[in-house]
Formats: sequence, C-alpha cells, structure tokens
Amino acid sequence: MIRKSFIFLEKIGSRMERNIWDSGIKDWHDFLLADKIKGISARNKEYYNRKIKEAQQALVNEDSSYFVGKLPAVETWRVYDYFKEETGYLDIEVDSVEKVILVGISDYYNSNFFVKGVNLSKGEIEKELSKYKLIVTFNGGAFDLPKLRKQLGVEIGVAHLDLKPLCVNLGLRGGLKEVEKKLGLGRPAHLYGNPIDLWKAFHASGDREYLDLLLEYNGEDIENLKAIAGFVYQKLKSKLSEIKRNI
Repeated sequence: MIRKSFIFLEKIGSRMERNIWDSGIKDWHDFLLADKIKGISARNKEYYNRKIKEAQQALVNEDSSYFVGKLPAVETWRVYDYFKEETGYLDIEVDSVEKVILVGISDYYNSNFFVKGVNLSKGEIEKELSKYKLIVTFNGGAFDLPKLRKQLGVEIGVAHLDLKPLCVNLGLRGGLKEVEKKLGLGRPAHLYGNPIDLWKAFHASGDREYLDLLLEYNGEDIENLKAIAGFVYQKLKSKLSEIKRNI
C-alpha cells in the first residue's frame, strides 16, 4: 500500500492524493513516468520525483524511520504490509502507581518479556526493539511509549502503528478487551483478570505461579494485537481501494 501512497509528500493531503489517483497515477512508478500531473507544477513535480526516489530507497534499505513525521500518524498503517515480517508487537503492564513492571514484545512467532527486578532495563528493551522496523501497540501513543520514554529512557526510532485511533475510526470503540470481543477474538477465561492484582500477589507471596499468569496475560494481549492489526489493515486498505475505484 505504501507504494501507492502520496500522502507522505509535503502539501499532499487526502484530497490531492485522490486527485493524483483520479489522473491515472496509481503508484510511485506511474508518478515518476508521467511528464506532468494535473494540479502539480513542473517545479513541484521535480521535487516530488526526488522525494519518491528517496522513499523507494528507504524501502530498499528497510528504513521505516524515513516515513516517521512524513506520514500522518493515522496513515502509518500503509507501511504495515511492507514491514509485516519485521514488525514488533508491544504491550506494557504497570503497577498500582503506574510504574512499568512488565514489557512484552513479540514478532509474529515468539514473545520476549522484560520484568521489573529481573531484566527490565533500557539496554535490554532497546536491544530487542532493534530487531524491528515497525512497532505496533494499542493506545501506545498515549500510554505505552510515553511511559517507556519517561521511566526507562527508551525511544522508538522506527515507525509506530497505534491501533486504537484506527479502531475508533472503524467504529470499534473501547479498550483492547472490548475490541477483542467485537472481533470475536477469544482468550481463556482466567486471562480476563487484573494484571495489577497478579503483580501484587506475586510480590506478596513470591509464588512464581502469579508471575507466570501475568506473563500469560500480557502474551495474550500481544497475540491479539497481531489479529487486530491484520483486521485493521485489510479494512482500511479496502476502504481506500473503494475510493480509488469510485474516483
């Protein structure tokens, strides 16, 4: 989808992007081959040609950071398919005073957990994050990433896809658990509890069973992020494709 997008270019909004598609320019290749495009001056066309070539090279280099600040946050989903195999799904848990106690990060197959008092550190988390070209969260823009930044000094340098505002745009309101239910994503009954209570119980008793349950709870959050990301991408892609067919 990203190679069919022009909204990352300066002064190209959704309306202008539709005008470009309407003129028969469906992707970057078409744009570069066109001598002129309606509504774009020759000078701007040359400038956009350079920027598109830069974007092409960024994809060759698997550099998703190129699109950070260029793509509107709610349009970051457009890079998802290209970087899907190098996407990290991230979810944090906090204690009763909102201190980070657990960070779960997963690729499409395996999960890694960083637990307070064990391996929860800036270095360990950044080492894990360095594997990925795209980070997916649910409400991470408002919650997870600011807490990681403020409390651990962890910065996300690659593109970030926050699913919550996209779900809202698709009529899926509520928190992660509510969205899961609306999409028919099940989770074991014992994983609908409160992670704060599990952490308290672990701290009070030292019983590993409570920590294992907390890790399982967080792991279920991450697994469902993957399903929601796939759903959101397909829905938004279909909506955009419908616009393109009708213009």
